[in-house]
Amino acid sequence: MLRSPHQHLQAAVVPQQRSAAQQRASSPDDPWHADAACRRDEVGLFFAPSKEPTASRLSREQAAKQVCAGCPVLADCREHALLQPEPYGVWGGLTAAERRVVLARRRRRDTTPAAGRRIA
Repeated sequence: MLRSPHQHLQAAVVPQQRSAAQQRASSPDDPWHADAACRRDEVGLFFAPSKEPTASRLSREQAAKQVCAGCPVLADCREHALLQPEPYGVWGGLTAAERRVVLARRRRRDTTPAAGRRIA
């Protein structure tokens, strides 16, 4: 049916999609780790047994990183591990050694004067 051009049209109301981060922020009882993909996997995949051979460790870490790659809360997990900082395990797709590198880079970036500024 055709409408008269003078007839007021009502805008359709489309519910706004909320991101997982927004949903978690609005629900403090439901922390980000409730949505973590690793909750469905063995914890042994993410944390090394004592005296693990290097080849086994590298293989296990790669498998853990594959789980992380598809995780909906990867960024939240990684930031948690960097802010805590978590000394062991694979968190947010990074090993403890990789997290130390990221933290060192952040510290350098935060302490390096901006380009063009001179320190007196």
